[in-house]
Amino acid sequence: QVQLVEFGGGSVQSGGSLRLSCVASGYTYIRYCMGWFRQAPGKEREGVAAIQRDGTIRYADSVKGRFTISQDNAKNTLYLQMNSLKPEDTAMYYCAADPAMAFRELLSPRAFKYWGQGTQVTVSS
Repeated sequence: QVQLVEFGGGSVQSGGSLRLSCVASGYTYIRYCMGWFRQAPGKEREGVAAIQRDGTIRYADSVKGRFTISQDNAKNTLYLQMNSLKPEDTAMYYCAADPAMAFRELLSPRAFKYWGQGTQVTVSS
């Protein structure tokens, strides 16, 4: 059974940093595509950053240059380093996994089968 558990959310001031972690279990981690998504109140869930099995990475335009996705295969853990945070980054952040997908689908929530429970990130101005 695939399980994803996120850690690291919190409250920070604008310009601050946070690092999110997602610990995966129940499957062979390196064989899955992994991604970070977020959902603000009243808005649709959107892709933030994702990584394919071959290491190809895709970022949403809104976070390019500020967020970095990475992974530690030995620890079955996905990370999202978030720097220069803005109030508009405030959202529930989710980790997701799926066995395979095309590059163009990497930031599409519908393409991912497995989801964590989310961790809240709040950025104050």
